Amino acid sequence: MLRRDVLAGMATLGLTTAIGNRNSFAADEASIPKIAGPDLNTTPPTFRAPAGSVDTHTHIFGPAAVYPFSPTRPYSPPDASLEMFRKLHADIGVERAVIVNATVHGFDNRVVTDAIAQSDGKYRGVANVNNAMTDAELLALDKAGIRACRFAFVKRLGGVGDMKVFRTLVDRVAAIGWHVDVYLEAGTIREFTPILKALPVTYVVDHMGTISAAKGLDDPEFKALLELQASDDKCWMKITGLERASAGGAPFHDSVPFAKQLIDNAPDRVLWGTDWPHPNVKIMPNDGTLVDLIPLYAPDAAVQRKLLVTNPERLFKFAPVG
Repeated sequence: MLRRDVLAGMATLGLTTAIGNRNSFAADEASIPKIAGPDLNTTPPTFRAPAGSVDTHTHIFGPAAVYPFSPTRPYSPPDASLEMFRKLHADIGVERAVIVNATVHGFDNRVVTDAIAQSDGKYRGVANVNNAMTDAELLALDKAGIRACRFAFVKRLGGVGDMKVFRTLVDRVAAIGWHVDVYLEAGTIREFTPILKALPVTYVVDHMGTISAAKGLDDPEFKALLELQASDDKCWMKITGLERASAGGAPFHDSVPFAKQLIDNAPDRVLWGTDWPHPNVKIMPNDGTLVDLIPLYAPDAAVQRKLLVTNPERLFKFAPVG
């Protein structure tokens, strides 16, 4: 895909998580695909996360009776409630979290802000925003614990929309001290590099840039991702989605070398997360298995602490521990 092809599609595909093109998805509820829920039998991990560890990429879905799903959502998940969320983190030994509002809740961020309000300072959030929101509404989200907003440039979630609106939103959230989270379509790193480098704010690339382990470490897209990470101090990377990148399946060891190179490339600008409850994955992972990958791609205890504790504290403005 050439950059001109990306730009040509912007006006029609709709950057739904930012602009509010609510007609991008089917309005008929019966036609919305249902997805599987998470593996609830979490294997106790062997690796013990350091005190104050933060899962920086996780979601809460519903319960739909309390937090209704958007009628124009791209998929229908089973409920993955705050209670299930808390149990997952107790099972894997993680104390803090960043809740990323997913497209299923549209621009209603209450599922995130209500959880933050009950967390005694242990949660932060990433919101879905659009240009119809007032400055007062954005400031209210900031006060509620939101520290970033997310833009999903992924076709199945709506694709790429009007980049002028995207840039306007970026400028608005920059004014209140947020960063932006970007979820890119596989194979578009090189096309998005100049767009990302031109941003006036810190940006976080989701799921290791949606790389494919099957293409190997010499894949030009992965090389471009490493170059972007190394050359732009505003670029942070989420070490998430190893199960999405894997070609070999569980325990996803073929994704480990990619995670390790990204961590070694910029250890002060990497974050870790589970992506629980793992929407739209081909192979549902066990979260205990994912935790046990951490010492494989970050074997040094000092680097583990950066990845899991001090880096997320700095970016999401958590109170430091210890």
